[in-house]
Amino acid sequence: MSDATHTGASKVPNDPSVDDTADEIIDTLRRWVDDVVVPGSSALELADEYPTEMAEQMEAFGLFGATIGESHGGLDLDHLTYARVIEELSRGWMSLAGIVNSHLICAKLISRFGTADQQDRSLPRMATGKLRGCFSLSEPDSGSDAAALRCRAVRDGDEFVINGTKMWVTNGERAGIVALLARVPEGDASGSSGITCFLVDKTPGKTSGGITVSRKIDKIGYRGIETVEMSYVDHRVPADRILGGDGLGGDGPDGAGGIGNGLRWALAALELGRINVAARGVGVAQAAYDAAVAYAKEREAFGKPIAKHQAIAFKIAEMATKLHAARLMTYDAARKADAGERVDLAAGMAKLFASETAAELALDAMRIHGGNGYSTEYPVERYYRDAPLMIIGEGTSEIQKLVISRALLADD
Repeated sequence: MSDATHTGASKVPNDPSVDDTADEIIDTLRRWVDDVVVPGSSALELADEYPTEMAEQMEAFGLFGATIGESHGGLDLDHLTYARVIEELSRGWMSLAGIVNSHLICAKLISRFGTADQQDRSLPRMATGKLRGCFSLSEPDSGSDAAALRCRAVRDGDEFVINGTKMWVTNGERAGIVALLARVPEGDASGSSGITCFLVDKTPGKTSGGITVSRKIDKIGYRGIETVEMSYVDHRVPADRILGGDGLGGDGPDGAGGIGNGLRWALAALELGRINVAARGVGVAQAAYDAAVAYAKEREAFGKPIAKHQAIAFKIAEMATKLHAARLMTYDAARKADAGERVDLAAGMAKLFASETAAELALDAMRIHGGNGYSTEYPVERYYRDAPLMIIGEGTSEIQKLVISRALLADD
């Protein structure tokens, strides 16, 4: 690792918005990543084994309550500090960031759009990590086109009966609460196709009521964390578990209810997810850069370290420049979110650039390692396998370009 480069990687110097407490949190987390995560991650990742002990330590750090308000027992971190936390976790092992991301998207939906009862019921336990959350939008035939989802929820008295299949559910098996998007036929009149968010309570495990974790999706990267398909067959959910309350249209707790608001609210919560994925990209890019620099200084060819060859030196210069730009864009989006500004443009740009940068730097690091980069004895092959997830997750690069162009070209 290039300590001279990395030591201040996620420092934010000369910024009055960053207090000493935030730096202390990051410094503590960085030491844990260096001492525990980096040495232990490769074996777990290659075995596709869930990092139980690391997740328990993340609970102890309070990371499952990172963005949950203090009134419900969370750390209430600002977006900038949260981005730095995710960056550090991803530098060690990107899958760790995924464990908290899906959980905190669910928590964000509840804290921002849930009723007071829904918040009090779930958020305190979610803040401790004892109640794990997940977010479920994608389906076998509905990915980027989220409005095409087919999962249906039909009213039956004081309950809704849910039927459908969901894909790419991170933490789906271990979760005790699922933020599930389903179509409610009676909501069509709202003009939003009735897409509604349900807070589905479940027992952690493969089956719970009408819910079945039908299969675990095997992946080339992002391993050690479950990504599953979940089937809902006549699963009953009380009407009071509609996010924002039972009722048609409106704006949730202060309006007529949550039916028909689900997709709009989910997309708003995904802005936090995009800052998370951008920060993951920065973390993976930093790890790839650190590995490339360390190897280039050690590996000799033609009588000198390969770092002394101009071709490698120039490549490292390009890597450092892209990494710095990705970090600045990610922190800029986080600052805008902290200032209460609309961040669809900034978060989209950061997610697009940081994810593509992670993929580029991972490949650059493999090239600098030569044949060793293709071996599982070195971690750069993991960065190469993990990086594409950021290009796809929370909206593909193509979707980010659509979001960005619409914001730039919108009529004033």
